[in-house]
Amino acid sequence: MAQSSTVAARSTVWEVFLVFLKLGTTSFGGPVAHLGYFRAEFVERRKWMDDREYADLVALSQFLPGPASSQVGFGVGLLRAGGWGAIAAFVGFTLPSAILMVGFAYGASWFTGPIGDGLLTGLKIVAVAIVAQAVWGMARTLTPDRPRAGIAVIALATTMLLVGSVGQIAAILLGALGGLIFCRTSVDDRPDMLRFPVRPAVGITSLVVFVVFLIVSPILAAATGNGGVALFDAFYRAGALVFGGGHVVLPLLQAGVVDPGWMTNAEFLAGYGVAQAVPGPLFTFAGYLGAIADTGPGGIWGASIALIAVFLPGFLLLVGVLPFWNTFRRHPWAQAVLRGANAAVVGILAAALYSPVFTTAITGPGPFLLAVVCFVVLVAWKLPPWVVVIIGAGGGVVLTLH
Repeated sequence: MAQSSTVAARSTVWEVFLVFLKLGTTSFGGPVAHLGYFRAEFVERRKWMDDREYADLVALSQFLPGPASSQVGFGVGLLRAGGWGAIAAFVGFTLPSAILMVGFAYGASWFTGPIGDGLLTGLKIVAVAIVAQAVWGMARTLTPDRPRAGIAVIALATTMLLVGSVGQIAAILLGALGGLIFCRTSVDDRPDMLRFPVRPAVGITSLVVFVVFLIVSPILAAATGNGGVALFDAFYRAGALVFGGGHVVLPLLQAGVVDPGWMTNAEFLAGYGVAQAVPGPLFTFAGYLGAIADTGPGGIWGASIALIAVFLPGFLLLVGVLPFWNTFRRHPWAQAVLRGANAAVVGILAAALYSPVFTTAITGPGPFLLAVVCFVVLVAWKLPPWVVVIIGAGGGVVLTLH
């Protein structure tokens, strides 16, 4: 992936890898919580970008199929250290949970029993504090006036009324329209604040490769009868056809691996349960499925095929769109659209804070109190997120044992 001559890498590949490895080890709670962890690390702590830049990348990732939080991480790595930085970000963020999920496929049944249940409870509660901090911080920056605050509220309502990725996409489209109508009073004096090091030719090539894999893989799988190709095709289609990532991909994965008889539904659900308790992207669930599938090489090689296939389409689409995104956002009308879309992102995150984050984690006074404690030490005491993870996990064990 070539780097533009106008953009210099501002971090080493090794630095990007280590930052994302830490996030991949400590970011519990699913894709919405991951966006909160990312904001805390890249906007607040490291100052790699500001809230507007971050929200731009989040909005773009919400538009595209694939794992939204991983696409945001991939984009941050690309911005900071070019193509190798993007790969380092992906590997660092994905590796911890992938190792845990493949380990479970080999029979390591972690996160079971009272202590395991308590850890899972605490990690869900931590996600409430992390997402709440992200919503609070982004709201102050991205909804500073009445029009954008109103757009955020409309986006929140839209996301809650239209469940799933349809609601998220509709909310961003409505936010973009609202920005175009109500947010054209000022022109951003930094229209080129995110200049991704991807040339148009590379972007077009990525889009072509995306389409070729989508069309050729099922044909090749049917023609050859090769299990590895069939495995790649099933996971590539799942990654290519899901918006928002996270739990939305589960029905596609279930249809891809259970319906053909590659595993039982009980095996599928057992892996899904463990995927709730590990950090990093939920898409690493594919590693477990690839390792135990009755087709393909199985084991580590099967897991590798499944992991590459499920993440690849989202990254190809992101790289394909980024060079044209740079051109798009130079125009004053486009800046107005982005202001509205960014305000909508706040509403989307606020809706996700309520459901599923709050509704699944806060089941009584004890969990609510622990969530407040985590929020206070995160926002007022400004402790790093990994410390809050430890506090929340320990508190969850205490709540479960009592």
